[in-house]
Amino acid sequence: MNDQLERQLKEAEHSPRVYFDHAATTAPRPEVLDAVMKMLNHVFGNPSSFYKEGHKASYMLEDARSKIASLLDVRSDEIFFTSCGTESDNWALKGMALASASKGRHIITSKIEHHAVLHTAEALEKQGYEVTYLDVDRFGLIDPDDVEKAIRKDTILVSIMTANNEIGTIEPISEIGAICRKHGVPFHSDGVQALGAIPIHPRELNCDMMSFSGHKLYAPKGVGVLYKRKGLRLANFMDGGAQERGRRAGTENVAYAVGFAKALELAVETLEGEAERQTRLRDRLIDGIIQRVPHTKLNGHPTKRLPN
Repeated sequence: MNDQLERQLKEAEHSPRVYFDHAATTAPRPEVLDAVMKMLNHVFGNPSSFYKEGHKASYMLEDARSKIASLLDVRSDEIFFTSCGTESDNWALKGMALASASKGRHIITSKIEHHAVLHTAEALEKQGYEVTYLDVDRFGLIDPDDVEKAIRKDTILVSIMTANNEIGTIEPISEIGAICRKHGVPFHSDGVQALGAIPIHPRELNCDMMSFSGHKLYAPKGVGVLYKRKGLRLANFMDGGAQERGRRAGTENVAYAVGFAKALELAVETLEGEAERQTRLRDRLIDGIIQRVPHTKLNGHPTKRLPN
């Protein structure tokens, strides 16, 4: 590390900070860091090992899985740990494409998805899959009727984000999911931006799969979750060992899984009050900018948007 960078880091440690980009990432909460460090220091065994240290790690991993499942109101065996939201999105789209190729090769998504979905869809197009990219209205909302019109006999997946990561618009996910269920088409939603900001319960939202990421939730970078409804066919993401019930090989990051569970627990505990507080601050900021800066326009829906 050069001297200039070292000085800047020391100054940052002791200088007041005003951070305005929590939509991009969040600093881990102290309670989350404490939970992670306890795991790294004291429960560092391999969960696949058949002795005491491995058993302790396995217990903590499954405890984290159960807590997350309870907070999302799903089954614990429907929760799969990944390295990030991007991996979860990739697994959902590519896994469904591989598992359902004999049925069809048509996928529906929107033009405003995160690149984790858009670029995955583009990669699948190069492999012979056909993708329909739906338009949105001036508020960034997808019309559920457009989803239904786009569904074909060979449609194998619909993937629409829960809330947009750029403008915060919240999509009519439950309605879209109900349409997909009526037509027997699996429905995936990228919930990375929404988790911790609004109530998220995949079953109530009629989602068969949902992607989540820890670093948008005041947990460390490097951990994500894929919710997959039990019974839904999905190809394995990585092959090797029997981790994640044989679906995603590789030694699990137990410490970060515990951190994710702690972060989600704290987010759910404070969700209602924080949403109200952030909404007041958000609207105050928007109104102030519009009043003071000529020709300012608000991107996104004026009310159907994330509080943060």
